[in-house]
Amino acid sequence: MTPARPVAALVGAAAEGDRGAWDQIVERYTPLVFSVVSRHRLRPADGADVNQVVWLRLVEQIGRLRDPAALPGWIVTTARNECLRVLRAQQRLLPFDPADEESAVADGEDLDARLVDAERLQALRDGFGALPEQCRRLLARLLADPPPSYAALGAELGVPVGSVGPTRLRCLEKLRRTEAVSRLLSGGSSGGSSGGSSGGSSGGSVEDPVGGALGVGER
Repeated sequence: MTPARPVAALVGAAAEGDRGAWDQIVERYTPLVFSVVSRHRLRPADGADVNQVVWLRLVEQIGRLRDPAALPGWIVTTARNECLRVLRAQQRLLPFDPADEESAVADGEDLDARLVDAERLQALRDGFGALPEQCRRLLARLLADPPPSYAALGAELGVPVGSVGPTRLRCLEKLRRTEAVSRLLSGGSSGGSSGGSSGGSSGGSVEDPVGGALGVGER
């Protein structure tokens, strides 16, 4: 498995006219666009329009992004704004029912939470792709339900049983230090006040989007 290119490198190459880099960006982040679209419950035709507009906006802005590594956040924000524009246009054609206001507020709060989850998941995917192969294999096996025992993992990966736990912690720390995940942590993800920079790897708590999201916290 070839490690994924850092998003900043892809943005820089695409801005210089590298069609392959552009295609990788579109392939990698189109699911993120449609995760935003699905949360807004747009019709398929409207969702397709939003997707097209997002990429048109990126064509216009890719050479002027202040922080190329923050592209996933830019995509989420652009897609969300475009979805809201479509919904506002639709609402102008529909009568407003004040009785639905409370439900609309609740839906909006739930939507924001789901968008944060989608952005977090994309960052974890990007970070996972940047890990060494041994770490990817180990963490991928730990995602099994139920996860294998350390003895089984040691035999499968050809490492001493006693090294599986320390290796897992080192891999999680490497994941936290990847460009995508460290940016997520330092950007003030929900509840993440620690910034993920401490040397101790305590595994996944509610405030830890790495171990918690991967389901591989302390065992």
